[in-house]
Amino acid sequence: MNIGVLTGGGDCPGLNAVIRAIVRKAHGTGGHRVLGFYDSWDGILEKRYEELTIAQVRGILPKGGTILGTRRGSPFDFEDGVERTKQTFSDLDLDALVVIGGNGSLTVASMLARDHGLPIIGVPKTIDNDVQGTDSTFGFQTAVQIATDAIDRLHTTAESHDRVMVIEVMGRDAGWIALHAGLAGGATAILVPEVPFDIKQVATIVAKRHDRGRYASLVVVAEGAKPVAGTLDIPAPKLDKYGRELHGSISQVIAPELSRLTGYESRVVQLGHVQRGGTPTAYDRVLSSRFGLAAVDAVYDGSFGDMVVLRCGNIERASMEVTRGKTRTIDLDFFHDVSASFFG
Repeated sequence: MNIGVLTGGGDCPGLNAVIRAIVRKAHGTGGHRVLGFYDSWDGILEKRYEELTIAQVRGILPKGGTILGTRRGSPFDFEDGVERTKQTFSDLDLDALVVIGGNGSLTVASMLARDHGLPIIGVPKTIDNDVQGTDSTFGFQTAVQIATDAIDRLHTTAESHDRVMVIEVMGRDAGWIALHAGLAGGATAILVPEVPFDIKQVATIVAKRHDRGRYASLVVVAEGAKPVAGTLDIPAPKLDKYGRELHGSISQVIAPELSRLTGYESRVVQLGHVQRGGTPTAYDRVLSSRFGLAAVDAVYDGSFGDMVVLRCGNIERASMEVTRGKTRTIDLDFFHDVSASFFG
């Protein structure tokens, strides 16, 4: 049996752990070949791959990033992309392809499996934790820990200078990292894409905190957070080549406005790609390994069109169809409970 594997979309701690688990199980349970395709779907289209042996994946468990490389894009970006993909399956005698990716990659995988009959299994990953159908994605816990560590460090410098620190974390469409890291780090306020914010309310929360003698405030902002219409002027977003908004500047608007409204000096800290890089936590290494092992089982069972998911602590399967055009957002009841209990 020939099993292909690729990593798609943004890099994420735990990708190498999935690859390692797939290779170890495929070799150990049947002596099957695993072909690793380089640079996501480009490797499929261009037949750029390498056979992965146990020796090649030795030592990659704790490493961040992906040994296969990754990028955005899909076969559907090219007029002949689907036919080239099918030709690669035929030429290399691929019995299955495991696609490790987020919403975009899994949507592509779902379309190829359902509409074109290709034998594909999905593995959900993203630090944003916004994939439908699974309780959690690997990489999320690592990103939250990195953000929490940064918030912990920023508390002391903010207190020393009586400052407001506006900390921007990743989260284009969902505020999972902001909510969890902000709560864990004792943030003064948390701003997420799901709930438009009023800058004056945020300023009031900050002012009250300082009036009580707490001479530091940390406002955690997801990159996709947006103000209530008409309450704050923000620059028109630029779009990437896929038509998605480019984020990363909302904190630069919030900080000076908080200074103007409160009179307190505000500084911006954008964690950016630091959240993606480096060693995965123990939790993410274990979850990634479980996903990799389960993906091979799904291949053996011929459960094509499905992805492996985490539900109530168990690894199960769900159709990749549940991810198409959808985003898993935060629990709004939990967010409002956190806001009412800890902010203001």
